[in-house]
Amino acid sequence: MDERRTIVFFPEGAYGPTNNCVGIGDVLRRRGQRVVFIVEESFAGTLEAKGFEEQLMRLGPPPAEPEAPGQFWKDFIRDTAPEFRKPTIDQLGSFLQPTWQALIDGAKYVEPRLAEIFEELQPDVIVEDNVVFFPAIAGSGRPWVRIVSCNPAEIRDRLVPPAYSGYPASYSTDWVEFEMERRRTHDPMWRDFDGFVRERTGAGLPDLEFMPESPYLNLYVYPSKVDYRRSAAPGPTWHRLESCVRATDETYELPEPLASTPGPLIYLSLGSLGSADVELMQRLIHALGRTDYRVIVSLGPQHELLRLADNMTGAEFLPQPAILPQVDLVVTHGGNNTVTECFHNGLPMVVLPLFWDQYDNAQRVAETGFGVRLDTYRFEERELTEAIDRLLADGELRARSAAVSKRLQAKPGTSTAADLIELVARTGARAPAF
Repeated sequence: MDERRTIVFFPEGAYGPTNNCVGIGDVLRRRGQRVVFIVEESFAGTLEAKGFEEQLMRLGPPPAEPEAPGQFWKDFIRDTAPEFRKPTIDQLGSFLQPTWQALIDGAKYVEPRLAEIFEELQPDVIVEDNVVFFPAIAGSGRPWVRIVSCNPAEIRDRLVPPAYSGYPASYSTDWVEFEMERRRTHDPMWRDFDGFVRERTGAGLPDLEFMPESPYLNLYVYPSKVDYRRSAAPGPTWHRLESCVRATDETYELPEPLASTPGPLIYLSLGSLGSADVELMQRLIHALGRTDYRVIVSLGPQHELLRLADNMTGAEFLPQPAILPQVDLVVTHGGNNTVTECFHNGLPMVVLPLFWDQYDNAQRVAETGFGVRLDTYRFEERELTEAIDRLLADGELRARSAAVSKRLQAKPGTSTAADLIELVARTGARAPAF
């Protein structure tokens, strides 16, 4: 039997990347590998409860007073939600630039602590799922793996629309305008961070990007059926995971009277951030409450402020992987995990994007015919219900979605990723191209 390897996962401090890494890490742990997660202190105990070791860190100084659970996200939505109503090109300066800067500040702050963790653990491989680089990863001298768990527009190509724009895949001058505005708003920040990375690694960042490719292995998550056409393949170290759905021992049983009531079953989830927008959530709940659908609602951190209709059930936290196989359609914010999980389960989507790559996912789902994109803050109630009715009645879509689901489930991305990561951990060399 091969020697047991130490595999360190370092996901961004958000549920999407963390859950993505948990799915892969669980496969590796079951194979007998030592799996350690580097997590923010706010996540302390959550990965340990799933059977993993934890190493704790902070991305900034501790607050003067302890925060109530979920308070950060409640405050974030309260302060930031007005930005999500702007066109994506206007968000480059007002939302994306400050967000990138905050992520960069965190990377700088945590650098000494990361170096300390890597020195202590002596990992055989480091697996990171972040959108900014942490020089301590390369500085450790250990092989490392990059995971892109956002929409693959993040991997730049001249035939792919600008990341975070939500623009159609057919080229237009809007692409040029967007990239010019990105450079205007992001270039000084990028130059500063590029200098920081160069000082610590001897190598810089790609132009106007905050994360380099790994020389060992790069993974991204998206079904080939809806992936973008490119002028060239990303490169020999890149591997696409068609989906990366974590296995779960959790079950979900629809409560009565909904379980014995006929009619389509809808799942409504705007993610941990979107669900904190009480006004938006209550508007969706009200619209769906006036229909004959049965609805499961992921209520999120403001659950105590939301009022469900009689045709609904919900909770603050729900086991999404256990719920999706039971439903007929999903109303979602367009987070990459939820979108790929919907493809994995053959589910049509109504997508109401809020920020980041959610615009890109919403556009891609709509333009490939697997769902409908709505204007998150300006949709009419009739538009929502008509979109759901149309998608549920589309037999051709149901057949196409089932075919995609069958193919994705036949080759779990979690196992493919685990195979490749183990190979890098065992050999210390670049993973071969498929």
